[in-house]
Amino acid sequence: MNRDIRSYVLRQGRTTAAQKRALDELLPKYGIAFPQPIRSDKPLVLEIGSGMGETTAAIAQAHPETDFVAVEVHGPGVGSLLNRIERDRIPNLRVVRHDAVPVLEQMVADGSLAGVHVFFPDPWPKKRHHKRRLVQPAFVALLARKLAAGGIVHLATDWPDYAEQMELVFIDQPLFQPVKSGLVDRPQTKFESRGRRLGNPIRDLYFRRR
Repeated sequence: MNRDIRSYVLRQGRTTAAQKRALDELLPKYGIAFPQPIRSDKPLVLEIGSGMGETTAAIAQAHPETDFVAVEVHGPGVGSLLNRIERDRIPNLRVVRHDAVPVLEQMVADGSLAGVHVFFPDPWPKKRHHKRRLVQPAFVALLARKLAAGGIVHLATDWPDYAEQMELVFIDQPLFQPVKSGLVDRPQTKFESRGRRLGNPIRDLYFRRR
């Protein structure tokens, strides 16, 4: 994949004292350092772009039978999720602070994932920036390689044209077939609730690895 084109921007959001402490003290405890291999004896789900970690933590707490790894580049979000892991004692959730594509390529063994979650990735709404969107044919082919047979990709977006692009890209990949549900129920975030009140359409898409 061409990593000269980034699917994210490192925004200059303010990192709170609690988040900074988490990055300094808790990332070594609950993080997996790049490029250390990700291993699990349980079904393993990778979440790409976990944001502030609200949804990630809730899903992991509801499914102790599954291991979850959250991949996020933004410091405030990583720090917030680390604090949730510590506070709520979530033993089946770990964090990687790195770009998702190299994580998949170098840290995840082929055929090892039970699921991948991509919730509300940056939509890059301007047409000239669509090439920066994460969900592209090469990325979907990479997911197909890393998922076990029967593994599920669960995507969510509030941008209709991005939902259409996602659907087309996955349908064009012969190793995926659309299905009606994912491995877990996705909790509604505060961001999503606000969007729904404003009338933003939310679409969840599910694809199974053949």
